[in-house]
Amino acid sequence: AVEQQLTVTMVGHATVLLQLDGLNILTDPVFSDRASPVSFAGPRRVAPPGVSLGDLPKIDIILLSHNHYDHLDIDSLRQLVDAYDPLIITPLGNDTIILKSISKARVQSGDWGDVVETASLKIHFEPMHHWSARGTQDRSMALWAAFVVQSSQGNVYFVGDSGFHDGINYKAACKKFGSFKVAILPIGAYAPRWFMKAQHQNPEEAVQAHILCGAETSIALHWGTFQLTNEPRE
Repeated sequence: AVEQQLTVTMVGHATVLLQLDGLNILTDPVFSDRASPVSFAGPRRVAPPGVSLGDLPKIDIILLSHNHYDHLDIDSLRQLVDAYDPLIITPLGNDTIILKSISKARVQSGDWGDVVETASLKIHFEPMHHWSARGTQDRSMALWAAFVVQSSQGNVYFVGDSGFHDGINYKAACKKFGSFKVAILPIGAYAPRWFMKAQHQNPEEAVQAHILCGAETSIALHWGTFQLTNEPRE
């Protein structure tokens, strides 16, 4: 069944099922047991997906924010491509990573400020304060981005992973888009602050982000699924 109202379902970590304008959008899909380049080591998930991959509705679009292993999971993407042939929208450079492993994937990449238009949506690439790497030789060689989805049911702001960065990007998003029906904002992997502050905002900063971007409702993500840093998982 098609959801008639804007619906956000938390799947886990940065994976969210967003349903609006008759479309099903999945963000940063990670259904694997580990956020890692290998299946036998690396951070293991401590909470199962809130919706299993097999129980998802038909996925029309995947928004993929950047290439860290807890956001870009090739095994999950391959299963979704096989099942639903979704359009994968991702910042520049991540298309190369995906197509190298999943040659039949439909991928559209973009730079900050670019827009992808579907029949009913405008999906904007917007800045977030982060970085990228899959190994030791490719740091910041692929771009990272937040997304704004403009729909008949309001604007949705998805920030997969970001430092607060004095709220610069949130103020800019509010100025550009006016307001948001929903902002989906990261709150986790923030300790110790001396090391993590530049790349991961903490819950207090996420509250400031909610205020600065003018969101009607904000939903916290990037917590509770993988033990990535020093603060308690919950």
